[in-house]
Amino acid sequence: MANPAIDIPNLLHLYAEHLDAGRFHEVARMFDHGCVVVYGEEIRGTEAVEKMCRSFIRVYPDGTPKTRHVASNAIIEMDEDGQGASCRSLWTLLQATDALPLQVVGGGRYHDRFAVIDGTWCFTRREYAGVDFWGDASAHLLGPAEKWKG
Repeated sequence: MANPAIDIPNLLHLYAEHLDAGRFHEVARMFDHGCVVVYGEEIRGTEAVEKMCRSFIRVYPDGTPKTRHVASNAIIEMDEDGQGASCRSLWTLLQATDALPLQVVGGGRYHDRFAVIDGTWCFTRREYAGVDFWGDASAHLLGPAEKWKG
């Protein structure tokens, strides 16, 4: 039985876990029933979401981005019918590499939608709702951090 109090936070944390492990295909599969929205552009489909991840996240020889995404402050609001929900949450990005000591790389917000599909809670939309601050993102991003301010 689907339990939104457990399943929705688990989706938030699995997204972070897959990103930090460099499992971009698994990140993309989390949106089989939805999309990722970046600057108003909807990105749909496993191939497109995976390509998006690979286009801006630096991956190291161990196959990971050497990061820890911390999802926090999740505010979940259930739809009246109990079959959908919205969530506002924060993310904080930590990183350490051989050349870079542990640091906070950035922080921002997600706005998400979820629905019960075939008895399971799923993402239907993840909006990158803004970056509130950047530290030194040069070891994380493949392009300039300023591109992501919003």
